[in-house]
Amino acid sequence: MHLTRQISRRSLLKASGAAVGAAAGIAAAGRPASAAGAFAHPGLLHTRTDLDRMAAKVKAGAAPYTAGFARLTANPHARSGWQARPQAVVYRGSGTPENYALLYNDIHAAYQNALRYHVTGESGYADTAVAVLNAWSATLTAVDGSADRFLAAGLYGYQFANAAELVRDHGDFELARFQEMLTKLFGAVSDDFLVRHNGAVISNYWTNWDLAAMVCVLATGIFCDDRAQVTRAVEYFKHGAGLGSIKNAIPVVYDDGLAEWLEAGRDQGHTLLGVGLMGTFCEMAWNQGIDLYGYDDSRFLKGAQYVAKWSMGGNVSYTANTRQKGAIRGWSGTETATAAAGVDPAMTRPVWAMIANHYTKRRGMPATYVTQIAAKAAPEGGGGDYGPNSGGYDQLGFGTLTFTRDRVEAAGGATSSPNPTAPASVSGPASASAPSSPSTMDKGDGLAATGSGDVVGWTAATGITALAGGLLLLRRRGRRAG
Repeated sequence: MHLTRQISRRSLLKASGAAVGAAAGIAAAGRPASAAGAFAHPGLLHTRTDLDRMAAKVKAGAAPYTAGFARLTANPHARSGWQARPQAVVYRGSGTPENYALLYNDIHAAYQNALRYHVTGESGYADTAVAVLNAWSATLTAVDGSADRFLAAGLYGYQFANAAELVRDHGDFELARFQEMLTKLFGAVSDDFLVRHNGAVISNYWTNWDLAAMVCVLATGIFCDDRAQVTRAVEYFKHGAGLGSIKNAIPVVYDDGLAEWLEAGRDQGHTLLGVGLMGTFCEMAWNQGIDLYGYDDSRFLKGAQYVAKWSMGGNVSYTANTRQKGAIRGWSGTETATAAAGVDPAMTRPVWAMIANHYTKRRGMPATYVTQIAAKAAPEGGGGDYGPNSGGYDQLGFGTLTFTRDRVEAAGGATSSPNPTAPASVSGPASASAPSSPSTMDKGDGLAATGSGDVVGWTAATGITALAGGLLLLRRRGRRAG
């Protein structure tokens, strides 16, 4: 049986117009957009309750928090006095004078120092984090490079926001200046990618590209109290046309309760990156009262279980699919994946503690494979603990310390709800029923990776909208859910 999914051109153009208009408004204003009703702060990956729990558990010598904290204190990035190396322009991608490693090392130093401050209460760590963040917001003017600039904007934008969220109330932190930098140089670029996809057909970029942009748009929106931006991000998660929206990233639910992760047909490293990014998106939304972990019958859990089983060497089903690649009004081609790629069971990323603790502790749900792989990865480290290349810095990490929690269960066995202190849930205009090694991620998987070269000029400046004509997923076996 052949099943063909086509994207509505009208719906894509409608979404594109809304997002472009919003992004243009941000650029014209030169400052973060405001909306009625601020979000809960701190409220990205960590809430005040989370931070207080970490401090109390470490002080009490409780396991496994102490092991997680030991990994933090052993990391050179977590030492107070870290000296920032801000650049006016950050470049990522072949053919450019790449210097983005300076950025991600400084971001992880800011995050780790801020985290260490909240656990110990020692002000020198907060002062170090603030100094790093202020140095970059005073210096950075652009994120540039090949197509990989979109990865840089997405990955480092969401990480920047999370580091800054932990010290946003520090007396020396230049909050307004940082919000302006984050919005104009990271959020707007990621927003534009989700609309135009660098002038490529919608399926040209694999799942992790969309997810990197999505977490940046969401994190920036929350950090800058931009409710419209958060709404766009949540709506894209549910119904976006690109491969990062949940039903495109996890297209098939099987009878065994596992759900195929599309990028498993590519390689293990990028799949783990994608799972970590989708988990990050769900966690940040949860902390603002938006439950995406449970969206579409907990579809993300089914996808995470699939990836966990596969990554540990288990056999999983994979439904063959073909995606279209290329540029709008330019070159075109197709690529077919017929089976899940091979794996290295020893490969690890600090992505599992967050997911396992949400489903098993907050919701009291079984998550056998996720729990097993989380135990193998514990205690989780962070940037600098998984190799020197960019793939080792794609997640902020330290989940054993930050996400381990006691089971939260209401009377009668009801599962807990999103952050009760957060504002009411943000809903979009429509609602659905309910590699290898880190070094393989140094290079992007955009147009340059196909041998065609980067599509220079196929960006917002061309005025060409990325129409939906690209995505063709052919399903030959298995059962599609939703």
